[in-house]
Amino acid sequence: MSRLKSKTSWRDFLVIHRLQFPLPVNYLCYAVWGWGFATRDITRVLDPAALLSTGANLLLIIGPLALNVALDMPTDVQHDEKKYLAGAVERFGRRHTLNLAAAEMCAGVLATLAVGFWWERWWPLVIACAVIAAQLAYNVEPVRLKRRGFAGSLMFGLASMLPWLLGYTATGARLDSAMWLTFAGVTVLSIGRTIWWAIPDRAADAATGIATPAVRHGQAGALGTACLLLLGGLFLLGSGLWGHYGMIWAAIGLAGHVAFFSCVLGQLGRAGEGRPPNARRMLRRTLPLVTSGEVLLMFTAFFA
Repeated sequence: MSRLKSKTSWRDFLVIHRLQFPLPVNYLCYAVWGWGFATRDITRVLDPAALLSTGANLLLIIGPLALNVALDMPTDVQHDEKKYLAGAVERFGRRHTLNLAAAEMCAGVLATLAVGFWWERWWPLVIACAVIAAQLAYNVEPVRLKRRGFAGSLMFGLASMLPWLLGYTATGARLDSAMWLTFAGVTVLSIGRTIWWAIPDRAADAATGIATPAVRHGQAGALGTACLLLLGGLFLLGSGLWGHYGMIWAAIGLAGHVAFFSCVLGQLGRAGEGRPPNARRMLRRTLPLVTSGEVLLMFTAFFA
């Protein structure tokens, strides 16, 4: 019995941190992108400052995800495809989940504090605090931007990409104009994906007062907005990569995200016919395209 309980606990731990494949690969990319774009040297990922900033980023990614899953429990209970998230929180304990999320975020801040003290690089600490502030604003009442339409998508999309900036500044490097375009591109893509990811949640969100773009503007309308943002993100990202690495590396860095955009365009047509994408298919079939894009970006960052 104890062995079975142990296995269940670990499975629930993975679920509340949204560590189902392929998501952990994405998180790792977000954690090391900045260091790669700043140094263009994969051997530097073992530098102490790199290890600290990467660890901080991972904690600042999975901690807020656990917070989100715990606070979304009343909504997920009403979603046939996401009841497993609420079940994991119930078995793990909602209070334990919230405490764990807080501890992980605090540990991430402490890691950036170490970077500041040892190397006198304080921007990672500032950005870590910004990540936490953005995630609290997105998830926690009375602000809870998640229920406030596009403002929530913007906040979550930005918070998800701030680890890129944290890693970059941890190297001591300064961003040039091409790197700012690159950061803007991945952020706009992230905002578009946030709108897309919430499309199947429309009924459960509406039932619990979470006014996402899909609730306010319909699934087809929200998906159309997501497509426009994805197209804008591709343009910004491509401009930044081209300016920094040239046309060939820009094409490599964009390839996976172009494939994802093409897939979402197909979903837009079906949504207009009343057949929006479902959560399980998005996780298993569409999200791997995003993962391929993130991996190709990481490859570009380190080897271009």
